[in-house]
Amino acid sequence: MNVRNKNIAGMRIKKTREQIGLSQDQLSGRLAKLEITIDRAGISKIETGIRGIYDFELKAFAKILKVSVDWLLGGQK
Repeated sequence: MNVRNKNIAGMRIKKTREQIGLSQDQLSGRLAKLEITIDRAGISKIETGIRGIYDFELKAFAKILKVSVDWLLGGQK
């Protein structure tokens, strides 16, 4: 299994972002308000498994998307 197939958080970020109707640009803007700098291209790379996620970034994604860090990492909702 390659690394991209193991990218649970990226897939769940994309799924949740799309469900709540946020564009990658909008998500980038909300991250910036939390002093996390990830541009649209960076979010795309996270969602496709090209770029990993730091722990502090994961917490910010969870806060913005209103899900738990545990769920982003593969846990139950």
